[in-house]
Amino acid sequence: MRSIYAILLLLLSFAAQTAGAATLPGIPEFIDEMVVKHKFKRAELEKVFGQAQYLPNVIETISRPATLKPWTEYRLAFVNQERISLGLKFWKKYRQTLQSAERKYGVPQEIILAVIGVETVYGQDAGTFRTIDALTTLAFDYPRRGDFFRSELENYLLLAREQQFNLLAIRGSYAGALGIPQFMPSSYRTYAVDFNGNHRIDLLKEPRDAIGSVASYLKAYGWVGVVRERSAQTKSPELTPPVAVLVQVSEDKCPGEIATPRTVAAWSAAGIVPGENLASIQDEPARLIDFTVAEGKEFWLVFNNFDVITRYNNSDFYAMTVFQLAEAIKEARNPSHAK
Repeated sequence: MRSIYAILLLLLSFAAQTAGAATLPGIPEFIDEMVVKHKFKRAELEKVFGQAQYLPNVIETISRPATLKPWTEYRLAFVNQERISLGLKFWKKYRQTLQSAERKYGVPQEIILAVIGVETVYGQDAGTFRTIDALTTLAFDYPRRGDFFRSELENYLLLAREQQFNLLAIRGSYAGALGIPQFMPSSYRTYAVDFNGNHRIDLLKEPRDAIGSVASYLKAYGWVGVVRERSAQTKSPELTPPVAVLVQVSEDKCPGEIATPRTVAAWSAAGIVPGENLASIQDEPARLIDFTVAEGKEFWLVFNNFDVITRYNNSDFYAMTVFQLAEAIKEARNPSHAK
């Protein structure tokens, strides 16, 4: 008897988590818009949304993002021996593709690798939420970002038509991100590239396309690759712009307000002492950010390329995690080049 009662409770709980989404306010109007704007067939969309499920756990999850965790806990979830080891294996397997992406887009191989490592553990965990369910739930029951998710739902419908996806079969993150690099549908349609040359863009199953697409995305948002040093010398050496540099805050000086970017020279004058030589980029703007660690506060100067990473996920925690995982993988691959 107890077992029957437990099963009933489980079924009721499951039903509460997967109610039909068709009655959510705004769906009929959305269908009208898609029919007029993109020539979708009304009956097909009504069938799709009739089978879409409302997922309250999606609302719960997006309302408590991982970045609310303390920095040390958040970092440990991504910068750890498992992801470093798996990153080395992925690098070895796709070495030529990573090299090609670096040459074409100027994004270092380890940064591309780390983005994929943080997002999906190199394609091993691309998400279990049915995309139509997640996007429908967020588009019509998450007012804070409803416009954004309605746009992504629109792009998902278009993407499925372009790629001939089964709308009801694709699974991804709770926010509707797709595939190995976790691209939102709009990013998939805009920045994804056919990097394996088979005349088809597949971020769901093809790591080579994912590698090229991550590099394409970061380049499009302003990643600066190798540049020439600005000097009066005849020969201008090549420089790799830094992403982030660990610094010390001078005890006898107060840096003042730290949120506004300043040049490296201005930060130095304010008592910021970098852990490496930045003489060649004294005029470069940077932000000063801090993280709470076991010993207290840890300060970093972060540059343009760091901010480009935040365009993937708008969080300094996220960008620093990508940077530190990239550095850890690079060091593990070639310890002789460690700083």
